[in-house]
Amino acid sequence: MKAHLKFAAAILALAASAPAFAQTTKSPLVGVWRMTSLQVGSGPGNLQAIPYSGQIVISDAGTMSVQAMNPDANASPTPYTVNGYEAFYGTVAIDDAKKTFVVTVQSSLVRNLIGQKMERVFEESGNQLILMPANPQEGFRVTYERQ
Repeated sequence: MKAHLKFAAAILALAASAPAFAQTTKSPLVGVWRMTSLQVGSGPGNLQAIPYSGQIVISDAGTMSVQAMNPDANASPTPYTVNGYEAFYGTVAIDDAKKTFVVTVQSSLVRNLIGQKMERVFEESGNQLILMPANPQEGFRVTYERQ
């Protein structure tokens, strides 16, 4: 009986030390997604398509990385880009029920993003993922296709 209790205690200790993300059902967002369109503007209803390419990778370990590029190397910088390029990585907490996630930036080409928490709203349907900011005033909508 003692051995059985030690085994149960070990299992409970492992479960308690596992990241919260690992204890939940695998989110449909987990995977590799290729950008198919990007729209930016001053808010909802005022978005314009711009030529971008990129991808987002969301792991079942609770991390997310984004890389995206404007083909114009002379593109004006944005809060997320330098010379038309965006790259960041961080931990992600996904709430599938609310259709939101928060990424905490750990590494970024734009250094002042490091440490920031960015909340996003998502729509996922089969092989398509649409991301938008939780704050519509950020003014973007990105569409991805599962790879």
